[in-house]
Amino acid sequence: MSFFKRFKNKDPVALSKFITFVENQSKDYQKFLSRIYPLTGNAYRIGITGPPGSGKSTLTDKLVKKLSSEDKSVGIVAVDPTSPFTGGALLGDRIRMQTLLSLKDVFIRSMASRGCSGGLAKTTKEVILVLDAFGKDYIIIETVGVGQVELDVVDNCDTTLVVFTPESGDAIQTMKAGLMEIADIFVVNKSDREGATRLVCELDSFLDLRREKGKASKDGWGFPVISVQATHNVGIDSLWEKIKQHKKFIQDNGILEAKRKVQIRSEIKRLMENRIKEITEKRVDEYMDIEETVKKVLAGEDDPYSASERFLKVAKLL
Repeated sequence: MSFFKRFKNKDPVALSKFITFVENQSKDYQKFLSRIYPLTGNAYRIGITGPPGSGKSTLTDKLVKKLSSEDKSVGIVAVDPTSPFTGGALLGDRIRMQTLLSLKDVFIRSMASRGCSGGLAKTTKEVILVLDAFGKDYIIIETVGVGQVELDVVDNCDTTLVVFTPESGDAIQTMKAGLMEIADIFVVNKSDREGATRLVCELDSFLDLRREKGKASKDGWGFPVISVQATHNVGIDSLWEKIKQHKKFIQDNGILEAKRKVQIRSEIKRLMENRIKEITEKRVDEYMDIEETVKKVLAGEDDPYSASERFLKVAKLL
């Protein structure tokens, strides 16, 4: 049986091998992605992000178990920091979620962020595509908890959760607004701890303006704040209900279709930019003595603007 047939027949070994093939950007991997693309478009993508120590992996663990209990197939992409020694994922998230490996139709993949600034690994979009084509009902993307503006989470997900703990309360006032702006649902984890109620109130106050803006339009979403104790499975049912409500909300209001259009447009541009970059880097070596040009610029005999324009014309890129 061919590799492609094994993949279409939902062979998990073929899935794992193909994801490795894509992650390594092996020869002709884009041709295979093109071949499986007609199989995509059915998976619903949930992003989970938040500050370090907020319990994202525990929350993911409980949420996946809830989905599995409803006979949903799930793919998990857990993005780990890159190991400085191996360049691979540290697999911390996978170790914390190892109990999920025994569940039916659950696939976990840890990916190294490899220094990418947005919190997602370079080939995360392709891995999501592969899991979608494989037939997963839901794909959960858990990102590096670095507290930065993770706009690429929004680019890749349909519903985004931002997870906090009571200890996050004092940080909200100084936290970059971007992390707050990307969330559809706010989760206060470890809600049995002191300060949890205060944090919920602070989040609600912070979100009031955003809610008012939403009321001015027909498709205003309430941006709910949900209290959970992921370790004890408290509040997970309520969180899952809110996720389903948001899914229905964006489907009914045409927001999901609009999101997908933006995602496709962004992906086409990204692929074109990557290809142009590859071609440019290759032709620099063929058409330009870069070191000699640098020397001339330093000596005041040339300038970067003229040099780049000259190169682009000679290399027939203009």
